[in-house]
Amino acid sequence: MVDDDITFSLWLDFIERSFLEERFVELVERRVVNGATSNPAIFAQAISHSPAYQEALAELAGRSPKEKYEALAIHDIKTAALVLRGVYDQGSEGYISIEVDPFLAFDTQGTVAEGRRLFRAIEEPNVMIKVPATEAGYAAMTQLLGDGISVNATLVFSPEQARRCLDAMKVGIDEFENTGGERVEAVISVFVSRFDRMLDPQLKEKGLPTALTGIMNAAKIYNIVQANNTPSVRTLFASTGVKEGQGLAPDYYVRKLYAPHSVNTAPLTTIEAFEKAGRPETPVLPIPQEEIDAYFESLEKHGIVMAEVYHRLLEEGIEAFEVAFTRMLDGLKDGDES
Repeated sequence: MVDDDITFSLWLDFIERSFLEERFVELVERRVVNGATSNPAIFAQAISHSPAYQEALAELAGRSPKEKYEALAIHDIKTAALVLRGVYDQGSEGYISIEVDPFLAFDTQGTVAEGRRLFRAIEEPNVMIKVPATEAGYAAMTQLLGDGISVNATLVFSPEQARRCLDAMKVGIDEFENTGGERVEAVISVFVSRFDRMLDPQLKEKGLPTALTGIMNAAKIYNIVQANNTPSVRTLFASTGVKEGQGLAPDYYVRKLYAPHSVNTAPLTTIEAFEKAGRPETPVLPIPQEEIDAYFESLEKHGIVMAEVYHRLLEEGIEAFEVAFTRMLDGLKDGDES
């Protein structure tokens, strides 16, 4: 069950049509999860590997690959939104996220136009539009929130990105509320495990602790979001699944980031492991800022330049979503288009 005392929430980082119609309903009814997220890689995996989409694809023959993708995605996101609607109506939960085309990451107006179009097509209030935390994305977040469209700021790696998101979100939320709007919310999706997968080999060679950089960076950003004191904006910890070879418990990143006023979105296996082991009795975050600062000072002394790490991870994240999206669209081409 969700612990309402600390307002920690688990969202499922997975979308697949037959799953949404069966197991997902059970997870929501049991309040194991209070929301869900998707991204281009998740949709690519679902559409290419699940037989649940074959009948729908046959009916979409003749349309462009992106039209096919959007028809499938809109159907799935609407299904998830309807399952979550009861949770949404009870409070600040019950959201399902859909990401704009990753090739719009540096196009403000393209992002806004697509975000509006997807939101209107799904026709459910509990949809968050995922917008990459780029220069163009910040402006898009403001415009979408000003329209009353909730936003999930994605691909956040650095504290500076988080601050820019907060500034952009506050302007949009204030604009919406000042025009009589009643409810619009946002999350700042901090990617976690990618730091450790990148840096742990170097840290191990230097004799430094491993599997901590992602946690400390996420904790630093969490402190920034909390200090901002905007109730309708929460930290969301993303990329919290454990990869083979990391030598960590499946729920490591969920357990280490158990915190008030936060969301953790994770794969089903991670959530199941977390539930089976039992939730911590008390929050793990916040970590004192002095401890966080000392950790990053130690990394700097050992030649780890975080500004370079942040830049590289953002570039790689955008590229990974572009590649997944392109492969998916290629797979949706009709036979005579190949």
